[in-house]
Amino acid sequence: MDPTPSPSSVPADAPPERPLPVQGFQGTPEQIEQQWYEQVYLGQGDSMAQLTWRALIMGTLLGAVLSMTNIYLGLKSGWAFGVTITACIASFSLWSVLLRTGLVKTPMTILENNCMQSTASAAGYSTGSVLYCGFGAYMVINERTLPLGLTIGWVFFIALLGVTMAIPMKRQMINIEQLRFPTGIATAETLRALYSKGARARQSARALSWAAIAAAVSQFWSDGLHLVSAALAPYGLGSLVGRLNQATFGPAWTTRTVSLVWDPVFIAAGVLMGLRPAASILLGGTLCWCVWVPYLQHHGYITSSSYRDLVQWTVWGGASCMVVSGLLALALQWRTVARALSGLGRMFGGPAAAPLPIDAIETPASWFVLGQAVALVALSWLAKESFDIPVWQSVVAVLLAFLLALVASRVTGETDTTPMGAMGKIPQLVFGVLSPGNTTVNLMSANITAGSAMAAADLLTDLKSGYLLGANPRKQFLAQFSGIFIGSVATVLTFMVLVPTPSVLGSDQFPAPSVQTWRAVALALSHGLSSLETLKLWTIAVGALVGAVLTLAPRLWPALGRWLPSAAGMGLSWTFHWYYGMLFFTGAVLGWAMEKRDPARAELYNFPIAAGVMAGGSLMGVALVFWENGPAALHQLLGTP
Repeated sequence: MDPTPSPSSVPADAPPERPLPVQGFQGTPEQIEQQWYEQVYLGQGDSMAQLTWRALIMGTLLGAVLSMTNIYLGLKSGWAFGVTITACIASFSLWSVLLRTGLVKTPMTILENNCMQSTASAAGYSTGSVLYCGFGAYMVINERTLPLGLTIGWVFFIALLGVTMAIPMKRQMINIEQLRFPTGIATAETLRALYSKGARARQSARALSWAAIAAAVSQFWSDGLHLVSAALAPYGLGSLVGRLNQATFGPAWTTRTVSLVWDPVFIAAGVLMGLRPAASILLGGTLCWCVWVPYLQHHGYITSSSYRDLVQWTVWGGASCMVVSGLLALALQWRTVARALSGLGRMFGGPAAAPLPIDAIETPASWFVLGQAVALVALSWLAKESFDIPVWQSVVAVLLAFLLALVASRVTGETDTTPMGAMGKIPQLVFGVLSPGNTTVNLMSANITAGSAMAAADLLTDLKSGYLLGANPRKQFLAQFSGIFIGSVATVLTFMVLVPTPSVLGSDQFPAPSVQTWRAVALALSHGLSSLETLKLWTIAVGALVGAVLTLAPRLWPALGRWLPSAAGMGLSWTFHWYYGMLFFTGAVLGWAMEKRDPARAELYNFPIAAGVMAGGSLMGVALVFWENGPAALHQLLGTP
């Protein structure tokens, strides 16, 4: 644990005046890691306090609060907000107040704040999704709740599986492949702006601040006017754009999600994402929602017009595309994966690659093995004792989790969207074959797989921000590991208070769309793979073929690589609304146009403005949720009328 810094040890609490290495480095894997070590880590992570008790305590407290927020949002909408930027700004603001009042003596360093947000993110984001997906579906189907201790055990060990699963993926996807993880970039830019001292840094910080204010105002105008007065609701941006959609597209297209939406947060994410993945999402979404879905409706395969029913047909092709492309890309890069796991050779006394200086600060592969082993034994025992799930099926679930975590992490790294819904279908499909007719096995085994895979993918976003800032990755992992303890307890307690009986799930109060989706798939596969419609099976096969072609073609014809769409983006677009792709693409085009017109200005402003928009819009979104639902949620938590 780093000691709390004295005023003399941290004279400015600011990073050096050097740009974040967003564009990455060139060369062999060894050269890339050496360049980062020498140009980013030395003079920063080797000398600045980061893993301190105050950072862990602040991160734990914020993570507990944010984990409650995400449970509430997950039950309401099936979505959860990323908490990294929120935690960074909240921590910086709270610590500044404590500093001014004299309750603390020294400011937090930028890397302490980075460790703090890692703790908060692990607490707030890696522990809640399993509750409003697989667990909730189990409760609805079986009409019973689970004991408190049992539920906490499940949530904790699934989170442990995900946190340690991210260890080898970090070195491969962040160090070597240098995937973007846009929210990680935004978090690093936000922290750098908060701690800025130099002239260029002040310009970037000013741009970030104004962008955050503008995005917060926009978010309030879109979703907050009705909270002031019901009479103002028709003048909100959401209502105005909705009326425009009805006049322009009509109900037939808007129910297919082909419409315009104003959400600057997604536009900003497109700036950070880049043109190729954003264009891939828009292309894939157009093929899905403008061609495939109308075809299914015209030929009577789908009679419902609700998005929830439509996506049950499209998600299979998108999921198979992402899975095949992700695993194939991993297989093609087996040498660098072997390098990332070379510590296993030393652990078991076998030959290993020659050590690099960076090896001393990267999280050891032995921690990965130990964490996976402990989680596997614990989850196997819980599954057997709780639901009589055979041990071999729990082992299959963990092995499948590692493969899907590779896929989910790649998709998150390229598109900034973690495909929880799509990844959940794959293990449900597998266990529908292995244990047909047993919905409990289907749900709980798939919960192990999808929950841990999603935790690994989301936590890599935190590690990306640390990589850009020059943090010690081993210390940042320990911060993440610390967060899952309080997060497991806070999320389970919140869930049990908000959902005292299964009847609450699916009600007007808590629609819980993710619960309904998991339940529907488990029941649909109750008779094995044969119960899946033939057209869905063909969709899975075609999606897999597209994923393989888009992954192999750049290897066979490198000149075509820059013109081919991203398999991750194409697959992801079949799992969510069309208008998200349009927003991503709009932001990517704006960022690209700025780079072409004025590269110097783009380097100075593009990322800070995008980070500010994401920060301001997200914070206002959370504030509006608390404003609208906070009193009711507080009464439920306290058990008061």
